[in-house]
Amino acid sequence: MSLLISLIIVAVLVFLSAIYSGLNVALLSLNIPDLERKAKLGNVYAKKLLPLRKNSNLTIASIIIANVATISAVSLVLDRHLNGFIAGIISTLLIVIFSEVLPQAFFIRRSLDLSGKLVPLMKILIFVTYPISKPLDILLDKLLGNENHYLMTRNELGILIAEHTDSKASELDSDEIEIMMGALRLSEKQVKSIMTPIEKTYWFTQDTKLTPEKIDEMKANSYSRIPVFNSKLTNFYGVILMKDLVDVDFDEETVEIDDIYLHPSQTVGSLMALDTLFRKFILGDYSHMIAVEKNDKIVGVVTIEDLLEEILQHEIVDETDKLKHRL
Repeated sequence: MSLLISLIIVAVLVFLSAIYSGLNVALLSLNIPDLERKAKLGNVYAKKLLPLRKNSNLTIASIIIANVATISAVSLVLDRHLNGFIAGIISTLLIVIFSEVLPQAFFIRRSLDLSGKLVPLMKILIFVTYPISKPLDILLDKLLGNENHYLMTRNELGILIAEHTDSKASELDSDEIEIMMGALRLSEKQVKSIMTPIEKTYWFTQDTKLTPEKIDEMKANSYSRIPVFNSKLTNFYGVILMKDLVDVDFDEETVEIDDIYLHPSQTVGSLMALDTLFRKFILGDYSHMIAVEKNDKIVGVVTIEDLLEEILQHEIVDETDKLKHRL
């Protein structure tokens, strides 16, 4: 065999070894849950790679066997023209530089695309090496069991979302990021952190009389919902909606609280997590205002608007807020 032909064969073998080495690293760097998500979104490469990645022991064994055989062939070809020591040094340098370091660095940066394009090659390798790779696959399954996959913690997910903030490649805008971050923090915060304290709450007792002066006071403060408690703040009877008072003629007579329909609501503890509060607002057939208690005494109220502001990380300014500001 001439030196030129040997060099061509060595170049081809080193190239093949580079592909095998790159595939080995790239395939293992692909996360199965991530591939499943991409496959559901229609990524063609993810769909092709998912079966191979799930059966990674068989796939990796096939790639490694092919790579070892290729590296051995390089040494054998060089040994025909050089003595064993020099052939070993040259083959080692060729393999380390061009079949290990460079291809692995290249493949790891484009793991999905390059691995996806080389799926046919991996299937061929599995078919050719099957008599050896399959027993290895069975042995590894027995020794190591199934590959474990762990979900991200809330903090890890928050860091992942936060990484989109300064990334130009992100599809998320700043508002979406703030909403997701706010939603993730709900379980870490308690109702007492967003409630309106009872000292700052406008409320009635069952003995309150709705006189024209009282109605003017309600209008002046732009209240849309007024909770009704007992004087000792131990019972919550319900919520009066201002819209229900539109047809009442307060100039003709004084109206008692008992004459007004009270919308039912509920009471929650001040230490309740905000994600639980959110579920109560969504699933409960109640008013959008809930009383907050501590040690069996009402200490404040919380509205669905308070909760939404916490999620959005912005104050919701409506017409009544603008009116109060002008006053």
